[in-house]
Amino acid sequence: MSSGKTANEIGQQLGWSKAKISRYELARSGLNPSDVESLLDVYGVRGSQREQLLALAEEATHKGWWEAYSDVLTEEHQAFIGLEAEATSAQEWQINVVPGLLQTERYARHVLAGQQEVATIPPAVIDRRVETRLRRQQLLRRDPPLQLAVVLDESVLLRQRGDQSLMREQLQRLAEASELPSVSLRILPLNGPHRLAVDSFVILHFGKEYETTLHDVVNTEILSNELYVEGETDTYEVRLAFEHLARESLTPAESQELIRQTARQS
Repeated sequence: MSSGKTANEIGQQLGWSKAKISRYELARSGLNPSDVESLLDVYGVRGSQREQLLALAEEATHKGWWEAYSDVLTEEHQAFIGLEAEATSAQEWQINVVPGLLQTERYARHVLAGQQEVATIPPAVIDRRVETRLRRQQLLRRDPPLQLAVVLDESVLLRQRGDQSLMREQLQRLAEASELPSVSLRILPLNGPHRLAVDSFVILHFGKEYETTLHDVVNTEILSNELYVEGETDTYEVRLAFEHLARESLTPAESQELIRQTARQS
């Protein structure tokens, strides 16, 4: 879109202050739908493109439920929850803990409370973070549900988190979750030959939105910091890593039996 006018000239035509134009230019303020409509009028945008841009502007005004937890979540983690909510499917490789979308409340609380070992976090903050983790799990039962494929290192089943009853409950939840139509769960056994060494990651896949296919996003987490990879080549390499790990893993049926067996022994 181009009218041959500068941003200041457009602003003067619309009666906008220089401060308002500056906020928009520096992306310090989002455009509300009425402002977008005014800009589209100036640029002469019509038809389906206009409808798509107005729809995107309207969607941007809707707050996600996670924004109510901004007092206990970092901006990076809020961004991840927002991306996860928009994703159509996800692939997760985990070598440390059960994926958040499959955790029981007790397991989640134990893992999140572990952050108190390296930071001063009040119990009330842990409570609210547990709430967010449980709310995220609704993605697996929405319509349509998030399609989740997980490869879990067997060590996660064996690593003691809390007492035996906590672990037994968590393993039973894993086995039950593996029966959901939206969940594919594989265990990478410890007793097999494995050449690929890679840290935990999540790949989020997105559907087609307003005639545009959104790129995959890869997320890794170091303590409380979220790291993202969005380059097409990089995300493709991570997808190849996930597929390699899945091929080396047990089948979903074998994985479910191993989980149940481990639960009985815990």
